[in-house]
Amino acid sequence: MFRRWYLRDFILLIIYIAVLYGAWVALEYAAVYWPSMRYYNRILVMMGINITLAVSLNIINGHAGQFSLGHAGFMAVGAYSAAYLSVYYFGPYVAKMPDGSAQQIVWQNLLLIVAVLAGGLMSAIAGYIVGLPSLRLRGDYLAIVTLGFGEIIRVLILNIEAIGAARGLSGIPAWSSFFWVFFFCGLTILISNRLVSSSVGRAFLAIREDQIAAESMGIDTTRYKVKAFIIGSCLAGVAGGLFAHYTPAYLNPTGFTFIRSFEVVAMVVLGGLGSISGSIVAAIILTLLPEALRPVKDYMPGGRDPRMVIYSIMLIVLMLTRPQGLFGRKELWQFLPRRKDSLPNEARDEGNADDKLDRDAAPPVT
Repeated sequence: MFRRWYLRDFILLIIYIAVLYGAWVALEYAAVYWPSMRYYNRILVMMGINITLAVSLNIINGHAGQFSLGHAGFMAVGAYSAAYLSVYYFGPYVAKMPDGSAQQIVWQNLLLIVAVLAGGLMSAIAGYIVGLPSLRLRGDYLAIVTLGFGEIIRVLILNIEAIGAARGLSGIPAWSSFFWVFFFCGLTILISNRLVSSSVGRAFLAIREDQIAAESMGIDTTRYKVKAFIIGSCLAGVAGGLFAHYTPAYLNPTGFTFIRSFEVVAMVVLGGLGSISGSIVAAIILTLLPEALRPVKDYMPGGRDPRMVIYSIMLIVLMLTRPQGLFGRKELWQFLPRRKDSLPNEARDEGNADDKLDRDAAPPVT
């Protein structure tokens, strides 16, 4: 049984990598003949980064039932940690190799993976440092603490000369691409999906539904909430590392303000707290929406840009009409129609209230 499971996942991984590589080559080939494709390629890459951020935050806010507003801070830790390694160590090493050689291509991809994973590790450590003392708090108090953490990280970056301070960090090698962004995006989705199905994920869901009841059943709620924080922050750091290495490969502290955290929270809430596919769909919508509203600017007097106003109004209307989000706590496949042979055929199979009363009133079976 184990061998079948292992073989199935290995085959699916090979297929996924082959499809990603083919799509990446097609996009790069198309950009040679149609330069405008670089614009669409960048939108796709930002979409993948936003999906990674939304799914990772969904582990904290949706599955574990916490309320974090510091995701931009964890993204910043991962971005600057990965960029620091590439600027001062990995980049100069790869630059010594012959340009365009197979050796250079192999090493830059290997070192990109190392830098991104190192950024994720640093973000996980930051998540542990923040989570351990603060996750005894709940609700709005926890949100305030995580929001303060994000601002502390931003202010620290503004005062560290080694990573550019307020000037920003430039000279980062542009090694990230469509392939690597969506490879780690798929890995994040897989981790989140497998996590929910595990005993740790069930503990997260128990804490989300009723923390007091979970504690009474012997679940160490603080330990599991810290675990959720570490996993979510680690994946946010991975997204930050990929963002740092993508063109124009420049980091500035203004890109990691609390507004960025609110954007990711909006994706999770819009998709539905606890729904992985909801977070994916919401991240796609909220990435494409500002770009789709660009033509509206041409019809406004004075060239004013009303995109954010329209964007906000649409979100408000959606939250008023469907406050549970697009998918609620369900996944996309749960909305698909069931097969006819799985549908109940008799009224008794429906389990209605009258039928239940009849069964309860019947004499016991001996």
